[in-house]
Amino acid sequence: MYTEIEKEAAALAEELCTEAKLKKGNIVVVGCSTSEVCGSRIGTASVPEAADALYRGLKSVFAPRGIYIAAQCCEHLNRAIVTERAAVPFADPVNVVPQPKAGGSFATAAYREAEDPCVVETIRADAGLDIGLTLIGMHLKAVAVPLRLKQKTVGEALVVAARVRPKFIGGERAKYNDELL
Repeated sequence: MYTEIEKEAAALAEELCTEAKLKKGNIVVVGCSTSEVCGSRIGTASVPEAADALYRGLKSVFAPRGIYIAAQCCEHLNRAIVTERAAVPFADPVNVVPQPKAGGSFATAAYREAEDPCVVETIRADAGLDIGLTLIGMHLKAVAVPLRLKQKTVGEALVVAARVRPKFIGGERAKYNDELL
């Protein structure tokens, strides 16, 4: 089961990289309910082994590209973010170590596996994966664009994805850079 979850997570990350046109230095916020992945209701059955498999799968795709994972904690930690300190060099860190029942299994895995873990209250990510309908929108940059990925689930959990784009300014006479769309 966990091998399949790892493969699904890697495939999802590959598709997101392509569809969102991610580049080195980008940040992807990931909200994940391992309860949902394993067929239970969100917040009821944390599964650390599923979180480990998900994290390995995502990292196997994002890390070689220089893309940072920002793991969203659960509501018990006010949806704080676990990421690498290098991703948020000017942020004010908070002092908490996520646990499966206070932060969530995925955030716990991210903290444990990070080279230099940093927990922050907020982040403005370039793209996002919401695995299990955990509500990641608060951690995306101002203009989020939904992505309809071919892969719609990981395990039993529904997946919603998004990318961001810069705001359009200038009105009808303005010319826009198609590379930023």
